[in-house]
Amino acid sequence: MSDNDFYTRDRPEHARLPEDRPRGGTGGQPAAHRGTWTVVLIILAIIVVAAFGIMFFP
Repeated sequence: MSDNDFYTRDRPEHARLPEDRPRGGTGGQPAAHRGTWTVVLIILAIIVVAAFGIMFFP
């Protein structure tokens, strides 16, 4: 059995499914990337703690 036979065996002749993640402008708000500054501050805090640890406890 080939791949084409396997995938078309139980499907109607003109099968068409809607996209599960449609592309294009469907309206609504664009996705917001939250937390960028939070991640930057956490990384800076880790670097500062590591620097103080190296300076005061050599």
